[in-house]
Formats: sequence, structure tokens, C-alpha cells
Amino acid sequence: MGQAGSSSPSSLLTDPRSCLSPGKVEAQHVLASAPTDRNLCHFRALGCKTTHSNQEVLQTCSLVFFATKPHILPAVLAEVAPVVTSEHILVSVAAGVSLSTLEELLPPTARVLRVSPNLPCVVHEGAMVMARGRHAGSSEAEFLQTLLEACGQCEEVPEAQVDIHTGLSGSGVAFVCTFSEALAEGAIKMGMPSGLAHRIAAQTLLGTAKMLLQKGQHPAQLRTDVCTPSGTTIYGLHALEQGGLRAATMSAVEEPHCCTVSHSGKLKGAGLEGSPPTLGRRQCGDGHHEGDVASEGLSTGSAGQVGEGVAAWQALVAV
Repeated sequence: MGQAGSSSPSSLLTDPRSCLSPGKVEAQHVLASAPTDRNLCHFRALGCKTTHSNQEVLQTCSLVFFATKPHILPAVLAEVAPVVTSEHILVSVAAGVSLSTLEELLPPTARVLRVSPNLPCVVHEGAMVMARGRHAGSSEAEFLQTLLEACGQCEEVPEAQVDIHTGLSGSGVAFVCTFSEALAEGAIKMGMPSGLAHRIAAQTLLGTAKMLLQKGQHPAQLRTDVCTPSGTTIYGLHALEQGGLRAATMSAVEEPHCCTVSHSGKLKGAGLEGSPPTLGRRQCGDGHHEGDVASEGLSTGSAGQVGEGVAAWQALVAV
């Protein structure tokens, strides 16, 4: 397994432990590339092979992850295109770079897939979605899904939902942390020690998430089960509604998606996109947003900069 564009240990998707710990991929079977040694030391410490040549990754590995920032990816694809064959399975974690764009920059029969991961991949509790290109069949999709499940939950979706995932789950990690912090601070305000409050808040989120997943209930049903007529919980929910929590959260999920689509539009303007996107109501100033790092997880191979979401992804990189 190989990865072209390896970021530093601080990034999410580039942490080889995400995939190596469960035994899905052995370290000696991972080959990672980066322009300098700075971002490769972590891979070497885990027993992975490294190189400064992206083409060497393609010549050595049949499964290759591209963990670069969106504006770097076209140059990397142009570099490796001459050595891409029909035997390769190519996976991009670059936010906002469509499958059609990837296919335009690669040989006509290239098997391409997109994946959007998030930060909890590092602890094998990630929430990921994937979409396949025209020449990637069900066997490639099932193979990739099986591999990624070492990092958490992975579902195949239509490509349009990959960018939506950025706001829901990529950036969503930050939104949930903000709520957890506020939950704990409410208890701290009333006298509970900080450490205890944050531990209880985090465990409350964990327990609630497990109930939703294991029981398959709609959140509204579980919320109703907690409420009793004239009880304490309904008063608290009233306060949340007065504060606009629901509307603010929905808008928070929408904004990263708008930024991703805006970035895609800028790629189009540079002649890198194949079809005009539907632009969101707000454009990101530099075409980059926090969700990209989850896509969370993009790292910048050429620039050596890291996106939040890349750490978990490098764990999966290169077979």
C-alpha cells in the first residue's frame, strides 16, 4: 500500500497507526512519499518504507492514497500519470476535487475513488464515506471499504454526499467538541471541578452515541425518553431552543460544504474542473477551510503542511 504526499505525525490521516494497529496492513508493506525527510520520520519509526519519489510509490504499490491539499493534487497527478496502469487503485482524500477532475488528469481507464475521513480515525472510531469513479467497480469499492473499516465506519455514497460529509463529520468533530466544552462549563459554573465536568461531558456524549447506534433510534425518540412532563430536562431543552442551538448547528454543517464547493469552483476557474459546480452562498477567502483537513484530512505533500484529517489517512496509505 502506498501514499503519495505524506504529512507530519500531527495530522489525522497520516498516522499509520490508524490502519496498522488492527493488523489490516503490516508496516513493511507501506511505502510513503514526501519531498523532504521532515514528514517521513514518523513512518520510518513504525517500520514503514519511505521515498522522495511519488512515481516510485506508483511503481511499487497497487493501492495508492493521495494525501495532499486540493491545490497540490493536480501537480502530483500529472507527475505520476505516466506510470499509472489499469492495475492501480487510486484513492483521493482531497476535499473539493471531484472524481471527474481526477479522471481527467489520469489515464482514461484509471480506477479512482474518493474518501472523506475524520479525526477519530486515529482511535479507530472514524466516520468515513467513499465514492467511486467510472472505472472503479464493486470489487474495488468493497476492498477499500474493508480496509478502511479498520479506522471506523465507512459507507459508500453518491459523490455529492462526500462534500456534505465534510461539514457533518469532518468539521463536525470540532462542533461536537464545542458542545462538550459548553456542557462541562455549565457544570463548572455551578461548582463542579473542571476535570470531572469534562470527563462526565465526554462520557455522556460517548454513551449517547452508543445508544443511538446500537438501538438504531432516531435522536428525537431518545430525547423524548429522557424528558418527563414538567421535569428538569424539558426546561434545559427550552433554554437550548431559546439560544438557537438547532439553527446554529444546521448552519455550521452547511458552511464547510459551501467552502468546499467554492474551492471546487476555483479549481474549475484554473481549468482543473470538468463541470461547473453549484456555488454556495459564501466563498472561502483562500479556497481552504477547516473541513478540508478532515476530509478532513488532507496533508500537503509538496508544501509539507498538514490538514487535520490527514493523520488518520496516512495510516491507510499504500499497498
